[in-house]
Amino acid sequence: MTPVHWAFIHQTDGADPGRDSRTVVIGGCRVELVAVGTHDQAVPVARDLAARGVQLIELCGGFGAVWTARVIEAVEGRVPVGAVTYGAESLAGLRAVFP
Repeated sequence: MTPVHWAFIHQTDGADPGRDSRTVVIGGCRVELVAVGTHDQAVPVARDLAARGVQLIELCGGFGAVWTARVIEAVEGRVPVGAVTYGAESLAGLRAVFP
């Protein structure tokens, strides 16, 4: 079954998840987009999203193993949680975006 309700949580300095979130529906898929200012803000956000029926959560913004694990713990196995990573071939491009 293809997920029809998923979430994308990304870390952006100065973001407030109460203010900086949107829901987009594309092709029958409901996507929750939530910006958090700090990685720790993702924990209660993920817990709330899981409680509201999100079927999977993607993290982006340097969450690393520690914060990804904390988000996984927060959703208590109710939904899969993934984290965006970049391979070595992308490092030059990342340095250009984040000098």
